[in-house]
Amino acid sequence: MSQRARRVVSPLLLVGVVIAATGCGTHAPPPTQTNTAPIQVTVAKPLRQTVRQTTMQPGQIEAFEQTPLFGKVEGYVDQVLCDIGDLVKKDQLLIKLSVPELLDDVAQRQALLAQAEAEVAQAESSVQAFVAAADTAEARIAEAEASIDRAAAEHERWKSEYARISDLAAKGSVTKKLEEETQSQLQAAAASTREATAKVQSARAAFYEAQANVGKSKADLAAAKASLQVAQAELARAKTMATYTEIKAPYDAIVTRRLVDTGHYVTPAAGRDANPLMTVARTDVVRVFVDVPELEAAQVDAGDQAKVRVQAIAGREFDAAVVRTSWSLSEANHALRTEIDIPNVDALLRPGMYATATIALAQREDVLALPLAAIAAGAEASCWVVAGGKAERRPLQLGLRGGGLVEVVSGVDENDDVIQKPSESLRPGQAVRAEAAGK
Repeated sequence: MSQRARRVVSPLLLVGVVIAATGCGTHAPPPTQTNTAPIQVTVAKPLRQTVRQTTMQPGQIEAFEQTPLFGKVEGYVDQVLCDIGDLVKKDQLLIKLSVPELLDDVAQRQALLAQAEAEVAQAESSVQAFVAAADTAEARIAEAEASIDRAAAEHERWKSEYARISDLAAKGSVTKKLEEETQSQLQAAAASTREATAKVQSARAAFYEAQANVGKSKADLAAAKASLQVAQAELARAKTMATYTEIKAPYDAIVTRRLVDTGHYVTPAAGRDANPLMTVARTDVVRVFVDVPELEAAQVDAGDQAKVRVQAIAGREFDAAVVRTSWSLSEANHALRTEIDIPNVDALLRPGMYATATIALAQREDVLALPLAAIAAGAEASCWVVAGGKAERRPLQLGLRGGGLVEVVSGVDENDDVIQKPSESLRPGQAVRAEAAGK
């Protein structure tokens, strides 16, 4: 063996000898003893409390109402009387358009209305005149009929007189001339009767004509009144069109957008993509829009209490309530659109701000409750209690959860010492040393 090989092998042999010598005549170390000392746990008895279940969701603040204002008629912007940020009152004039032809149309319709009113007055006068004429004609009929009676009586008298005179003339008691004169009187009386009859017919014809004129004049009056109504409607429409030259605030609001200047030519809005002349928003009350997930949606109702925090306003919480919901869930995110109204008295809340809303979904009062931390991990609900100095696992039937508490329907009572934060290493029957919470 070479000298180099001897230098390598010798230390290895020495190490082997030392190991062998050390192992001979020795015993294995005794096994570690199991620690049976009780572990310390914190316990508390279940208390009767109010458990509130809530949902906390992000939301966004929007104006209670927001209205884009469009022009309805073509024209030029004559005046812009406000700007963004201005507070305006209901019916306050915001933009005035110049449309002279609409004013001319109003003037023309007013003249036509006056003409129609004059025609109605004239038609009413005609009706009155023809009614009077008919009354006169009717009176003349009675007068003519009375003259017939007189003429008939006169004719009968002369007829009788002529018969008597004729008889006397035949006997020679009177002259022939007297007979002829009596005959002439009889003929005159007969002519008077025929004349009276003709007058009656004429009076009746005049009455019928007057009645026809009354009917025609009444029809003319009705037509004139209809024309008057048309003129009134056309004037009202012209005035309505003229009002579109003034764009007014629909309610007390603040101007959020202004897209026109004096002299701009504007046309009526066409389509959804049309740009408004101005946008106003009502902000004395704001809406907080929140989307509640499907699993909690069925528990949200109008009137549910809510608390709203706004990211931009630190340290401030707004008490409010759910005012309305969409009832149906959105197809996009399967969430329930929920609206919370908040009075904005100090104008701190602005549309577009992000917020977080906590909505009270349910509440149970005077129920036995445990902290959520006292519920043991596992597939089934349970907790650990201390009984006789040892840990005991109890199955639980749980109810409402919220605010860090959970309602206990069954499993423990008010006399049990429940371990508040059980360790996963706890085992049934393990010795424990209990210390009351809060000490």
